[in-house]
Amino acid sequence: MRAVTESGKYTIYLEGRIDGSNASKVEQELFELAKEHGENEIVLDIGGLEYISSAGLRVLMRLRKEQKEPLKVINASPEVYDIFETTGFTELLDVKKRIREVDVTGCPIIGQGGNGTIYRLDEDTIVKVYKPWMEMEQIDREREYARTAFVNGIPSVIAYDVVKCGDCFGVVFEMLKSNTLGYAMHNEPERMEEFIEKYVALAKTLHTTHVPEGSFGRIQDVFHREADNLDRWCSEEEIALLHSIIDEIPVTDTIMHNDLHPGNIMIQDGELLLIDMPEVTVGPPVCDLTSIYRDMVAAPSGNEKGSIERSTGMPAEEILRAGNMFFSRYTGITDPEELKSYYEKLGLLSAFNVSLVPGGGSETAMRLAPMLMDKLFRGVVIPNEQTIRMLFKTM
Repeated sequence: MRAVTESGKYTIYLEGRIDGSNASKVEQELFELAKEHGENEIVLDIGGLEYISSAGLRVLMRLRKEQKEPLKVINASPEVYDIFETTGFTELLDVKKRIREVDVTGCPIIGQGGNGTIYRLDEDTIVKVYKPWMEMEQIDREREYARTAFVNGIPSVIAYDVVKCGDCFGVVFEMLKSNTLGYAMHNEPERMEEFIEKYVALAKTLHTTHVPEGSFGRIQDVFHREADNLDRWCSEEEIALLHSIIDEIPVTDTIMHNDLHPGNIMIQDGELLLIDMPEVTVGPPVCDLTSIYRDMVAAPSGNEKGSIERSTGMPAEEILRAGNMFFSRYTGITDPEELKSYYEKLGLLSAFNVSLVPGGGSETAMRLAPMLMDKLFRGVVIPNEQTIRMLFKTM
């Protein structure tokens, strides 16, 4: 038995078998090691444990009673996990199964986004491989959000297995012969009208679905956190201005996806299903429409078209066409000049949203922060702050 301290965690490794013949000895060694944890969280790594009897389980229960925080047990083999589950110990301890390895080498990529890449494993399954900086907490949040959305009537895929793909985590989904909406739009252009109608219907379903309080975080809280993290580039007065604008965004209980482009939507048997959900919140629909405008109208028309092309699997001109069709159907605006005026309003709100992006902490956002603060925040948001306040309330 050994223990390792790293990143605020004190991990004790259990191996072999724990049964009536050695439970007392294991308990003595385990408690002696546990005394050395200091302020670190105790985690039991049982990846090397082949078997545990009721005597061994009682040892873990006694250790649990000694701790102020819930005892975490990780890397249980399927056989050992079954013992914990059958005896009811998964209700008493935080037990996680061992994460299986999946090799995506040679697997076709069917979608890419800011959080990860989607690979097709076979005809029946796909895997979303998250970027290296995505931690398990964020991945678990996406899985929980997908489940919550599903039970509230939002068409979304349900994950059934967390895996490891090299140095990254991934989630496997059962998606029979499905592809992303972007892939379908690109490969079946003759069906674009049909796809747009379904895209609009999905967005309106989100924007009219009311969920119980606490189901998801609030977009206002996300914005406030991001604003607080801009202190290295903004003055206290500028951050206070951002907070005051955020405080005027209407509070609603309807769902926002926050990244609703065709690369984050799967199409299966004619039905659209959401696949990328770590940023889901509740908030006014205009905030979601602003992100769709950013990806489907502004990005393919500007310098960011390469990024959105990779995310959707569509060339820029197709993305822009689909974006224009989406907003025309969603809003009912058919006059080009009126749609242009509508885009100008969304552009102001988009400038506000993008000004908060460095607060999210991604490497790209941090690099672009000085430019975003000067050109968008000080160049667009501040001169138009009163208009932006009004647009959040009236659009």
